Amino acid sequence: MSRQQQESQGVVLTGYHSNAELLPKTGPCASSCPSAQDHEPNSHSRRTGHYAVQQSQNHGDRYGPSTAASCTKTTGPEPSSQPNPNAAACPRSQHSSSPKPGSSPRHSPISRSRAKPPCQRCNSQDSLDELEMDDYWKEVENITRTGGGAGRGEGGGEGEMPEEEQQKISEEGEQEEAWLTEAGLARLFDDSLAADQDQEEDSAVFLSTLTRTQAAAVERRVASLQQTLRRRNRQHVPDVRDIFRPPEKDDDLSKLKGGSENGQKDVTSSETETELNVEVAFSEQALTYRDNHQRLKVNTGPSSPDDKLPNFKLLRDKTGQTRIGDLSPLDMKKVHRVVLVEMTALFDTAGIDLKAHKAVKLKTKESGLFGVPLATLLDQDQRRVSGTKVPFILQRLMSHIEEEGLNTEGLLRIPGAATRVKSLCQELESSFYDGTFPWQQLKQHDAASLLKMFIRELPHPLLTVEYLNVFLAVNKLPTKKQQLQALNLLVLLLPEANRDTLKALVEFFQHVIDHQAKNKMTLNNVSVVMAPNIFMFKGFRSKVTEQQEFSMATSTANIVRLLIRYQNLLWTIPKFIVTQLRHQNMESQRKQNKERAVRKLLKKMTTEKTSEKAIPEEGSQGFIRVQAPQFNKVSMAVQLTEELLAVDVLTRFLSQDCSVAVKKEELCLYEIGGNIKERCLDGETFMKDLFQLNPTAEWVIKVAQK
Repeated sequence: MSRQQQESQGVVLTGYHSNAELLPKTGPCASSCPSAQDHEPNSHSRRTGHYAVQQSQNHGDRYGPSTAASCTKTTGPEPSSQPNPNAAACPRSQHSSSPKPGSSPRHSPISRSRAKPPCQRCNSQDSLDELEMDDYWKEVENITRTGGGAGRGEGGGEGEMPEEEQQKISEEGEQEEAWLTEAGLARLFDDSLAADQDQEEDSAVFLSTLTRTQAAAVERRVASLQQTLRRRNRQHVPDVRDIFRPPEKDDDLSKLKGGSENGQKDVTSSETETELNVEVAFSEQALTYRDNHQRLKVNTGPSSPDDKLPNFKLLRDKTGQTRIGDLSPLDMKKVHRVVLVEMTALFDTAGIDLKAHKAVKLKTKESGLFGVPLATLLDQDQRRVSGTKVPFILQRLMSHIEEEGLNTEGLLRIPGAATRVKSLCQELESSFYDGTFPWQQLKQHDAASLLKMFIRELPHPLLTVEYLNVFLAVNKLPTKKQQLQALNLLVLLLPEANRDTLKALVEFFQHVIDHQAKNKMTLNNVSVVMAPNIFMFKGFRSKVTEQQEFSMATSTANIVRLLIRYQNLLWTIPKFIVTQLRHQNMESQRKQNKERAVRKLLKKMTTEKTSEKAIPEEGSQGFIRVQAPQFNKVSMAVQLTEELLAVDVLTRFLSQDCSVAVKKEELCLYEIGGNIKERCLDGETFMKDLFQLNPTAEWVIKVAQK
């Protein structure tokens, strides 16, 4: 089937036709430490083959995209020539035999021999093809063989306790209740909160700032919960029509609104296909796309042109880009609520039903390195160095690999020795923190195997039980742009420890890819090798069928690929989210100012501060006063011009205070107060534009809190 024919419909993997040579394999080594990730490169099986595809009208299942909806197990001819251990993948032959019931596509017996063409690793980054997916199944076999993930119907290794259930599907009504609670809207169904005036006002402010698609997402969950509660004969919850009331008009709020309702500009902007519009809610853009493409079908097959990765870029925002970590913790809590609703609205618009899972408590290790929860690891590391955001063991493994050189061929792909990795794991557990571990003797492939083991042995997956299936569902969105937008929202929803650890990993993966000319590890190669380590948490394989696992293969690899390729975009907070945050803060202030006592207090505070801000008269004369309480020069006046950037303010400050010992890169100009709690400004922020957006803010220079 040609690529053009496949583009009109989805594709389904119908069989894997193997051209493998199987060599004797060593068995797994029992260990009290988490089992070694890999074994010696010269003791593995070399497997090549290809997937047969067919057109499909059925798009998607709950485990992954439509491109891998079903797989028929087949066997195929095998070559007799000796394997090339340095080759990662070989071009597949197009000959195959008919399917044989009961045979596994990953463990096909040798049937007959034929000549094998020369092997060559594919360097294309446009799509994930069957040549590169061979490394995925090889990695899965390595994980299973060495005990890193029990096979279907299998328990753990020798002497291990049976795997505990890590996740469960929410019961009827629980999903909606949990979602509304996480969005800070528990008052809509919990009668005990109905009398809480603060909670009511907070919910009213939040709801008043939602876009139409976000409001529809809330309404849909409330309506679904109403139906469930009626069936349970419980008390009736508020009608959705009583929840959403038109917000009161306010002149200050209008300053933030750049177009249509709720501050959303018209979606019909002039951005190109590779430009990301972050001023309009992603769900609103998806709604416009859906309305304009009603007759088009979702097509994310491996051969689709949309599977290529465009060079996306953000439309320039004169008020500055906001990165994760730039906002105060209080504002980030509000951001989380908006992002949750927006993410749900985006999938609702695409007609994708997200089945939420919730984590259950597990008996986990309270100390150590491997198999320890991220929160526990960070807690013990932060007792040694405050402010630690990524576990020391992971930082040390990555830095060791980089220090030893990233030119090692097959880095991350070629496994270390199973017995040696097992021994190293035990030695790290006992000697890492006292500084006696012999890092100079640690080989590159062994270090990479330990790194993959660390990720895989986390008690809960790095992408969290709650959002793991949502990450997979991203593949079902119709365009790469929407997939990227969904991943941006999901990264924001991750717990801080998971988000920071994931960021450190994808940065490391990019460093590996930067040396692909030497190590032969391209973006696709790294993605397919790391995907099973990130998505196959402990006990995973015993909970899914082989068909479901096939369905997930390309899906998981594609998600890892997008996380690495677009990491500079994914760890940012879209402008429309920040705009909604400003709306919430201003609306809250407006409600508070209605109280007489608060108005008197604010008036008194303003009177007391008049003398401090009298020179010069900021704003009205085109000046702002920049404070620097941490340094000798406490403040300075800065004249606003059309071209004045935040970085220019820092440069001017450093030129006037020679006693400052820190570098300019370590300083940040903060926007504090007004319609934001605190925000570290991007150096490319145009100060006059931001001042017009938040004229009552204070401007403070201090060491960046990253």
